[in-house]
Amino acid sequence: MQEDQIICPACEEATEHIAVKSGSKNLVKCGECGTIHPISKERTRLASVKVIVNMEEQSLPYHINVPAQEVLRVGKELLVDEPPKEVVMTEITSIETDRRVNYARADEVKTVWARAIDYVTVKFAVCYGQTTRSLKMEAQGNETFRVGETKRVEGVRLTITKIKLRGEGFADEAQAKDIVRIWGREA
Repeated sequence: MQEDQIICPACEEATEHIAVKSGSKNLVKCGECGTIHPISKERTRLASVKVIVNMEEQSLPYHINVPAQEVLRVGKELLVDEPPKEVVMTEITSIETDRRVNYARADEVKTVWARAIDYVTVKFAVCYGQTTRSLKMEAQGNETFRVGETKRVEGVRLTITKIKLRGEGFADEAQAKDIVRIWGREA
């Protein structure tokens, strides 16, 4: 097992170390000079956090363990993993302590609301003169869409003309997880 950047008493600087023994006395070996010395590992206290994950048309409750001192923020990505449920990458949309807040330490949080961002539904509006047709497409959250790009959505070939972002405003390119709607014209 390899450790990252521990101060070696012989080298007097941070070097890579290899774990020699773990338990009540943790011993590591300096990767530079070979000195074996003890280190103390602080135990990380965990907080159980309830996370309500919105996956388009359903919301599922999860309970995850997070380091108690970790600060959770609205807009921050959070990996939600509660066996045997599916592992989901999410973005925090709301945090509740004794009230709604934009950030809080994990041990202060009662509930986190988040939306799944690993796979998302991208909404399209295709204009046909005075008529607009709504279409949907499933995409990976990190898939990029660009103005001028041509896509096939629900059997319709369209050219992207405008992308509206979740935060606010518009962009010439964005990842699916950040998009509210894409406008296009039939190609």
